[in-house]
Amino acid sequence: MTDKLVIMFHGVGSNGRDLLSIAQYWQRQIEDLSIASPNAPFPFMHSHEVFEWFSLTGITEENRFERIQLAREYFDQTVQRILDEQGFADRLNQVIFCGFSQGTIMSLDAVASGRWPIAAVIGFSGRLASPIEANANNTAKVSLMHGEADEVIPVYESQDAFKALRAAGFNVELETYKGLGHSINELELKRGLEFLKTL
Repeated sequence: MTDKLVIMFHGVGSNGRDLLSIAQYWQRQIEDLSIASPNAPFPFMHSHEVFEWFSLTGITEENRFERIQLAREYFDQTVQRILDEQGFADRLNQVIFCGFSQGTIMSLDAVASGRWPIAAVIGFSGRLASPIEANANNTAKVSLMHGEADEVIPVYESQDAFKALRAAGFNVELETYKGLGHSINELELKRGLEFLKTL
């Protein structure tokens, strides 16, 4: 039986394969680590190769949370299927969500809403777009990483998320990376590895 499970959640216009190499890198470094990297449920731009958790068409600050709420059912079904397949349904305290961009939005929503009492979240290049509920899972450790040159989701989104999560009692850390755009670099991979080893 493996000790921990990392579930990867990709961004818009991507698929699970894109983040699988990151999870495999961590898996090579950490003994008894299970990984999963599913596709989001909805096709992006009518493609059968790339997906999204919710549509960005016509999205605004005002309607973003509504779209997240509508995506929750499909996100939760995806998570539950993986937990059942990998034998972690009753071991949520050994599960880590790791997201990039929209995948980070959905991962942070999962703990901010109180739906998933997991061990931790690793969030690359994302934002906290959900209110932190009174029953939020603030026992989850959170590691946020963001490029300072990100033009898709500005770095201040992770900075704001850090402040909000810390104020709500989360054990949260933030690292920003000079010159990095909307992507993941080697320093972030190593920082993620260090974080996982603390869990």
